[in-house]
Amino acid sequence: MDQPWSFFFGLLLLTLSALMAAANDHHQQKFWKWKSSGSSSSSSSSSSSSSPSPYNHRQAKSSIVFPLYGDVYPNGFYFAQVNIGKPPRPYFLDPDTGSDLTWVQCNAPCVHCTEAPHPYYKPSNELVPCKDPLCAALQPSDYKCDNPRQCDYEVEYADGGSSLGVLVNDVFSLNLTTGIKINPKLALGCGYDQLPGASHHPLDGVLGLGRGRSSIVSQLYKKGAIQNVIGHCLSTRGGFLFFGDDLYDASRITWTPMSNDYTKHYSAGLGELLYGGRSTGIKNLNVVFDSGSSYTYLNSKTYEIFLSLVVKEIRGKPLQEAIDDRTLPFCWRGKKPFRNIEDIRKYFKPLALSFGSGWRSKAQFEMSPESYLIISSKGSACMGILNGTEIGLQNFNLIGDISMRDKLVIYDNQKKQIGWAPANCDRRPQANAYFL
Repeated sequence: MDQPWSFFFGLLLLTLSALMAAANDHHQQKFWKWKSSGSSSSSSSSSSSSSPSPYNHRQAKSSIVFPLYGDVYPNGFYFAQVNIGKPPRPYFLDPDTGSDLTWVQCNAPCVHCTEAPHPYYKPSNELVPCKDPLCAALQPSDYKCDNPRQCDYEVEYADGGSSLGVLVNDVFSLNLTTGIKINPKLALGCGYDQLPGASHHPLDGVLGLGRGRSSIVSQLYKKGAIQNVIGHCLSTRGGFLFFGDDLYDASRITWTPMSNDYTKHYSAGLGELLYGGRSTGIKNLNVVFDSGSSYTYLNSKTYEIFLSLVVKEIRGKPLQEAIDDRTLPFCWRGKKPFRNIEDIRKYFKPLALSFGSGWRSKAQFEMSPESYLIISSKGSACMGILNGTEIGLQNFNLIGDISMRDKLVIYDNQKKQIGWAPANCDRRPQANAYFL
């Protein structure tokens, strides 16, 4: 980002208002967008060029910070502005830790593109060849190069959406927290054929932040610009996203190791579900952190048990099921419409996931009522934890945006660990100082 935060807010205000209005007009809620197929390496090394690096991440710590805009409800998505091309042009991208590839809707020409806030990306003339390792990371193991001079890709998401296109190299305009501006050439997808999914929303594309070598952060690490660390801090009004490791004091973060069994996603391994500080008896839950999902998902069995505990807890309290409010599957109303979560938090208990595999002490990811409830436009309290089995997530459990709000969440691919800590995500990070 080349401009101060305050200038950005003024510059984006009209576009942002129109974008949010378009989302509301179409009643689009981004429930999930988890990559459902395709091969992805978990290697942290990536580059489509073997030329010497102009950067050196071993000499100094640095990060790249992006403001985030949006919310979980009513709009159902967050986005960051990323400047791509020469000269640089702005694109609003969905930050998604559940997938690797960054792609933008592309006039190549466009076969099928959806509504977007900016003119479609005009691709550079620098194609990524089929034999490039970045191309291989996006393909099934038995793929063949039908056209050696270019890398064709197709990514599919769990909500039924997809993007088909070709991989290109282009310049990204980025600012380091050290004050240095860099313009690395990185690989991205020129998406000329998009199929919108059930959770589609009007953005320019996806910012892939997964663990694979094709992710933007992996490419920046390979070039020596930053450490292979991703973090975000989400609020009800936006927040921020960062690449690198100089914004936090690691000793103030609760850490748990990444799972070695599920290397394609940011999995904390097997967790135990707690409700009201007590064990529910549900253990060995496969848990994935996914910023591409607005809501949190539990597998069918766990979801039913959790829901029964909630219903039991609120029995006898001044709440009744709001059957006519279909904002989410389960909503409750009071004697008068609720204005905010503070009005109803006393009726619900906190939730937590406890992780203990591999390390001596257990790490608890705590979710207060604010982390799993929303107040609908009708003034109802609605459950933001949904049944993941019903939407094809099988036995996986996703921690989505609603449960990561007001927390600094960090994915450290260097040390293979995931961390979190409570935070004021409306506060902006300052250069040369820890945010936390």
